[in-house]
Amino acid sequence: MRITIASRAGLVGALLLAGLGAGAAPAAASNPSGVASLGSAAFTKGSSTPISIASLADCAVEGPTSNSSGAVSKTGITFGGGTSTCTTTVVDPANDVTATSSVAEGKNFELSALVSAGGPRIKVKTYKVSCNATQTSTNASWTYGGATGIGTLPSPVPVGYVKPITKSNGTLLAEAVFNEQTLPGDGSIGLTMLRIKFAPASNITGEVVIGRTACSPTP
Repeated sequence: MRITIASRAGLVGALLLAGLGAGAAPAAASNPSGVASLGSAAFTKGSSTPISIASLADCAVEGPTSNSSGAVSKTGITFGGGTSTCTTTVVDPANDVTATSSVAEGKNFELSALVSAGGPRIKVKTYKVSCNATQTSTNASWTYGGATGIGTLPSPVPVGYVKPITKSNGTLLAEAVFNEQTLPGDGSIGLTMLRIKFAPASNITGEVVIGRTACSPTP
């Protein structure tokens, strides 16, 4: 079984490979057959009303195979909308062999919740996550463009890379975790492009997820 994960941040390309032998024993539950979404949010700022945005534009190869979302804006956060498609293609009709592709593309994300705590306004103009699978391989990728407020990333971006989000004096307000991967050992892949986890000094609890996909080898 071949597993490939690729990432690209901004205008600079980076490639990250994760290999796994076909005989490796699963360490956790399998990822879904093929899913993708724009992201979600669940956080509370001080004693304010909790902010909740359910997973946006979800698709799955079992259905719905396509989805879309307009802009969703709540206090401190905006997802600018986007689309998703999760498709199955028959590549060998005689033997019912299929391949899947699960893709979500979003735009104009903005997180302003940290500004009042002295933190940056985080923006991501465009982003895309995808996961493709055949009988013998899976590969997932992510890319974004036009990002501000999160600084520069290394190239390539390591698995689970943590970028601190701080005030000008260095106080930690949140952690931006890039390239989260779930590799149970059965050939499936789970990928989250970016997860923002709030730290105590921000006076916010909870997290924000931007771009998520997963897929498993086809039967």
